Amino acid sequence: MIWMLETLLYGLFKGAREVVKKTSMKVSPVMEVLFFYTLMSFFFVLFDIKNAMGITDYRMYFFIFIKSFVIFCAWILSFRAIKYLPISLYGVLDLSRMLFATLIAVLFLHEVMRTMQWIGLVIVAVGLLLLKAPTKKADPEKEGEKVPAKFVWMSLISCLLNAVSGILDKVLTRTVTSAQLQFWYLLFLTLLYGAYILIRKEEISVKRAVTNKWLWILAILFVIADRSLFMANANPESQVTVMTLMKQSACVVTLLAGQFLYHEEHVLRRAVCTLIVVIGILIGVI
Repeated sequence: MIWMLETLLYGLFKGAREVVKKTSMKVSPVMEVLFFYTLMSFFFVLFDIKNAMGITDYRMYFFIFIKSFVIFCAWILSFRAIKYLPISLYGVLDLSRMLFATLIAVLFLHEVMRTMQWIGLVIVAVGLLLLKAPTKKADPEKEGEKVPAKFVWMSLISCLLNAVSGILDKVLTRTVTSAQLQFWYLLFLTLLYGAYILIRKEEISVKRAVTNKWLWILAILFVIADRSLFMANANPESQVTVMTLMKQSACVVTLLAGQFLYHEEHVLRRAVCTLIVVIGILIGVI
C-alpha cells in the first residue's frame, strides 16, 4: 500500500536525520541548530502559503499549535540527548516511542491490533530490554565514557512526546491537508524556538548557521520525511499501530552510521538488538 511506502520513506529519512543532527551540532550549538533547522524547513514550504490559508475550521490552528508545542519540548530534550549519546544507542532508545504510540493509539483511537501485531510488539520490547541489560565486563579505563542517566531519560521523555505528536497527526489530517499541517506546524515551531532563544538569551550566530551545510541537509530531509508521514496519516486506510512499527526502520540507518561513521563501541550488541526489533516489525506488518 502507498501509505506503507510513505511511512517507510519517513523512517529511513528519519534515521538519516538523526545522523545529520549529531554532525550539525559539531558546528553549531543545540538551540542554534533547532531554530535555524526549523526556519530553513519553513522556507522550503513557503510556496504552499496560498493552500495553507484554506483552513476553514479555525479551531485547527489551536490544535496545530498544541502539536507544535509538544514537538518544541520533545526536540529540546532529544537534541540535548543526541549530543551526548552514542548515535547507535540513541537510535535504538528512540524505538521506545513505538511502545508509547501503540498504547496511545489503542486507548484513544480505539485501533484494534491483530495477533501478529501484538507478537511483533512483544519481540520489539524484548529487543529493547536486551539493549538495557548490563554488559558482562566493564573496562575501568572506559569509566569516563559512561553515558549520564539523565540523557537516557531525556531521550525517553522525548519519545513519549513524539508519540503524542504522532497521534495528533492522525487526528489533524482528518480535517486539514498534509500541506496545511506542515506549513502552520513549522511556522508555530519556528516562532516558539525564536521566543525561547530571546527569553533565554541563547547565543546564536546567523553566519555560522547559514554556512553550516548540515543544517540545510537536515531541513531538506525533514520536509520530505514529514510530508510523507502526513500523507500517510491522511490515508483513511492507514493505522497508527502499523505505521509506528514501520517508522522503526530508522534504527537501521543510525546503527550503520554508528559503525561506519563514528566507529562506536558495542555496536555488534546493538546490532543484535536491532535485528530482533526489525524481525518484530516485519512480523507486525506482514
